[in-house]
Formats: sequence, structure tokens, C-alpha cells
Amino acid sequence: MTHSSNVRIHAKEDQLVPKVMVRAVMALLLSILALVTIATLTDRPLESTPADSAILSERAIFLSGESTGAARVLDSNGTVLADFSADKGGFVAGIDRVVNRERAKSGADMSAPVMLRLRDGNRLSIYDPETNWSAELMGFGATNLRTFARLLEQP
Repeated sequence: MTHSSNVRIHAKEDQLVPKVMVRAVMALLLSILALVTIATLTDRPLESTPADSAILSERAIFLSGESTGAARVLDSNGTVLADFSADKGGFVAGIDRVVNRERAKSGADMSAPVMLRLRDGNRLSIYDPETNWSAELMGFGATNLRTFARLLEQP
């Protein structure tokens, strides 16, 4: 059995990605990596973050999520505001995991409530006073936004 050095095993010449394209993508990736590194090393402040506006309404809530997606939300008195099944509570359980991860990183109180806040401009957000972490909920879709809006509206 003889092999020729110019035989292609994997792909035909017209099916290969041109070398110039591979080099262009590598240059783009290295440029992005350099920009992120520079921004990180110089402590460049975040841009395009929403301005702090007046808080119209807020409520302290306790989140409890499970890996199955089930979640429970309690108010400051321990009253159950919502009890989500595994197929309905995935977003709430996900927020709970993020809050817990941020608190674990900073050694914060894991049992403290988070604040559900409605601000000017109809902006709803979750804020963790233990870590200063927050998330604007409008970025996660209308269904997820409504889930938390209902929690704020309950007596």
C-alpha cells in the first residue's frame, strides 16, 4: 500500500476554509482578548448600564430554588408568595442560584432577603443588598418579567 503526499483524506480543496479567513478570525479573537485584558487591568468602569432612578416600590423576598427548577418565594413574614413546580420555576430557581453563587464568593449571609424593585420607567429589578449584585429583569423576556411583577403586586 503506497501513499501519496498530496492526497487529501479529510476534505476536497474547494471545501476548505480559506487560510485568509482563518487568520482574520484569529486576529479578531486576539483583538477582543487584548481589549478585555486592557479594560480589566485598568479597572475601566462599566458602560451602558441603566441609570439609578427613583424606586417606586420594593419588596423584600426570600428565594428558594432547587436543581429541578422548582422554586418557592416567601415574603419577609414567611408567607408563601409563590410555589413554582419544576416546569414553571426555572427562572426563579436560576436567579436564586446566581444570588447564592455571588454570596458564596463574598462570604455574605446566605439567608438574607433580596429586594424586588420597581423603578421609574417601569423597570423591575432584583437587588441583593448583601453583595450589591443586581439584574434588570426586562432583559430576560416578558414571561419572566411578569413572574416577578406578580410577586411585587401581591398584598
